[in-house]
Order: sequence, then C-alpha cells, then structure tokens
Amino acid sequence: MLRIAGALLLAAAVAGLAFGLSAVASVAVYRAVPPAHTPLMVLRAVQRRDARPARWRWRSLDRISPHLVRAAIAAEDSRFCSHTGFDWREIREALKDFEETGGFRRGASTISMQTAKNVFLTPHRSFIRKGLEAGFTVLIEAMWGKRRILETYLNVAEWGPGIYGAEAAARAWFRRAAGRLTPDQAALLASTLPGPLRWRPDRPNARIRRKARIVRERMRLVKLERDRACGG
Repeated sequence: MLRIAGALLLAAAVAGLAFGLSAVASVAVYRAVPPAHTPLMVLRAVQRRDARPARWRWRSLDRISPHLVRAAIAAEDSRFCSHTGFDWREIREALKDFEETGGFRRGASTISMQTAKNVFLTPHRSFIRKGLEAGFTVLIEAMWGKRRILETYLNVAEWGPGIYGAEAAARAWFRRAAGRLTPDQAALLASTLPGPLRWRPDRPNARIRRKARIVRERMRLVKLERDRACGG
C-alpha cells in the first residue's frame, strides 16, 4: 500500500513538474512570438460551428491608438502600471462586498490576470482555473513586463462574434485602423470589454454610453508617457 501511495505521489510530482516547465516554456515563447490562436478562439469557433477564421490581426503596441491603451486601463485596471499582477485593494474590496452581500458584485481581475486567462486558459470558471490563472499571471509579470502584457491583452481581447484584438475591432465597428481610433471610439470599445457578445460599440445602448462617458473622464488620469514600459 505504501509503495502504491509513493508511486502515486511520485507520478503527481513528475506531472506537476512537467506542467510547470511547459508553462514556463510557453510564456517564454509568447514573450517574443504572438500566439497563433487562443483557447477562447477555438471554443467560440466550436460553439458557432463555423470553420471560417476569426477576424484577428496582431498589431504592435506602437500601432494601436494610445487612446485605446488609456481607455482599457481606465475601464479595466486603473492600477495596472503600479501593481505586480494582482490588485490587492480591489481583492479586499471584493471580499468585503462578498461578506456583506453574499455575492461578488464587483470584479478584481486585473489586465494581467485577464491576459493570462485569455492566452493560456479557457473561460470556464473553477477553483483550479483560478489557481492556474494566478500562476500564469506571476509568470507573465516576471517574464514579459507591463508593455508586452498590455500589447498581448489588446491583441487577443474578444470584441464581438469572431472579432479579436484592437485592429479587427476597430475595422469591424468603426471601419478604421486601430491606430486611428478617436478617444470616444476607444472609450466605447473599452466599455464593451466585459460583454463583447452582448454589446456593440457602434450602436451603444444607454448603459454603454453612460459607462463610456465615465471611461472618457478616467482616461485623462492615465499618463502613459511617464512610463514607457507601461505602454507609453
């Protein structure tokens, strides 16, 4: 019995080590090479039963409008440039809210965490996935840096049915390149990130228009030029 238990523990340790090395290798590769696709892209294609390729064009951060960079930070992760992957203030507030209401009405997921999930994992919720997400978040923060994380985030984010990344979104919704987005267009795109299959940036409902106005105001507080490593 002890031999069986020992063998199982050894097998688990080997499997864990192999997965860890594979994860590090994947993060190292994507530091310089854009991913060919993401798990979400594959999942959505299966759900749509559509063999057509997703609309997706990778663009370097220099070719994405700084208005969209600011809008994404303002809408999704205002402390992105200062935290190390996890916004502990937001996490504490979310836990406090859970204790008071019995549910999570506010999210604490950072751009780094969303990037880790979007590139390496599926959107299915589970404690195991959240644990893996945290691990990948630590890795990309250590190996990529803020600028690469932000570039990847804006290139793989879902912005509609079969639409991924800033370039495809800008062309699909506003018929222009990602580098030519106006502040208002950027705010609308960022405002639909939490529900890209429910909302359209080109035809915003009252909720999205209201959120876009808030994002537009917050964009003024995001000073990328002070820290080029963070997207300036």
